[in-house]
Amino acid sequence: VQLQASGGGLVQAGGFLRLSCAASARTFSSYSMGWFRQAPGKEREFVAAISWSGRSISYADSVKGRFTISRDNAKNTVYLQMNSLKPEDTAVYYCAADQKLPPRKIYSEWTYWGQGTQVTVSS
Repeated sequence: VQLQASGGGLVQAGGFLRLSCAASARTFSSYSMGWFRQAPGKEREFVAAISWSGRSISYADSVKGRFTISRDNAKNTVYLQMNSLKPEDTAVYYCAADQKLPPRKIYSEWTYWGQGTQVTVSS
């Protein structure tokens, strides 16, 4: 499975961005999809995940109520809508895919990774 993340950029605090992750897999609809982020000097951390059906969704406490994960299986794409962005959301954001259910919150349990897209939130 090849993953291509896009949509990052520079935004002011309080602003919004939508990240996209396009997958190459013909069986995309059988994969759970996740978003993780890594800030300089920090470990990669869980942001959000969605099961293949979309019925199971989870978020990190730090983004609940601000970020929304969704997927379009017809387009082999998963999205992360990020609203009310804060400077502490600044990081490289990675999308990931795996067939485990329910989707895991530990990055080492995900098999496939995209290349990352930079999100910078200025204060």
